[in-house]
Amino acid sequence: ENNVNFSIDKGTIHFELIQGSKKIIGVADRKKVKAEAKVAITEDLNLGFMRRLMEENFKMRYSCFALDKDNDITIIFDTNILDASPYKLYYALKEVATKADKLDDLLIDEFEVLHHTDKSLIRHATSAEKEVKYQFVIQEIKSVLDEIEHGKLNTSQYPGGIAYLLLDLSYKLDYLTVPEGMLMETLERIHRLYFTKDTKTNLQKNVLLQKEFQHLLSVPKADFLKGMYQVKTSFGITKPVTHDRVVSFIDGELHQMDWYRNNGHHKVAMAIPGYIIGYCLFNYAIPKPDKELFHLYYKIIYGVYFEQLGFSNNFVDFKKQTFKAKEIKRAIKEIVASNKETYPKIAPNMNRLSYDGQSKFAQSYLMMIRNLDLT
Repeated sequence: ENNVNFSIDKGTIHFELIQGSKKIIGVADRKKVKAEAKVAITEDLNLGFMRRLMEENFKMRYSCFALDKDNDITIIFDTNILDASPYKLYYALKEVATKADKLDDLLIDEFEVLHHTDKSLIRHATSAEKEVKYQFVIQEIKSVLDEIEHGKLNTSQYPGGIAYLLLDLSYKLDYLTVPEGMLMETLERIHRLYFTKDTKTNLQKNVLLQKEFQHLLSVPKADFLKGMYQVKTSFGITKPVTHDRVVSFIDGELHQMDWYRNNGHHKVAMAIPGYIIGYCLFNYAIPKPDKELFHLYYKIIYGVYFEQLGFSNNFVDFKKQTFKAKEIKRAIKEIVASNKETYPKIAPNMNRLSYDGQSKFAQSYLMMIRNLDLT
């Protein structure tokens, strides 16, 4: 993707890499390695954002915020060659890149004296694409909050079911809209609020998550649209795992569907496979076949959304509300064929797929993925 470049001049390496909306520029010679990313242009050395930068500095392990000769905010990493191991360099450059990319939007939204440095690396979505994504976010949030408030499930007696609804909502919004800025930070905060180990009960955490989503409904539309753009990245954020981690997560959660489906809580039942897939995509870098099959699941279940974005979708007959089994199997076979060389034993058992309603399809689909041999 042409997002990492370097040149050598008289024994000195000059390099640059792209992470989101930021370009990291560096130099390395026989004595030192230095890298820098410009975060934001400032009109004034405001006390508020200067304090915020000091707080952020405390969290960073390899780099630090600084002011350049123009008093603009940058993140800098430098080290002597003697202690510049590849391991240290990788994580240091990753910290500079990911922090600069994430914090520019957040700081600029929070402090009026700050402005963007260079937007040339951003691919702006079309107005139509932004509108589809915005409407999807709002509709999905309203649907889940309405289910919690007016659904048959007792929120006090079954906080686990409510948590499935809220976390599935958060993860699918993150994956399906690929947000930057304010929405991305909110969805990450929702994840942290729920999984932080503290004294709060699951019921109390659910209330906090609901408040976060209710706040999103009050955010001006223009603020949503600002964060809907596409970028290149050099560093992944998630931790690589094997198929076994996916299997254990499916085994730990999927059986919970049965009680909710048998007792008429269809939306909660559907939130469980959604939670499994969303959690894996949000937290892990999973094997390619798993990721492609999870993506296909979203294309099947949220076919209307994908069509609105301009993708062809032949997996569901929307008038009859039935699955097109032949098209689903064809798509699965294409995924198998593209991964056969790396995973020669991949052979999903498509005969076990159930097309008798969404929840049964979802459960059988995840069991098909669970039983894959990706050795």
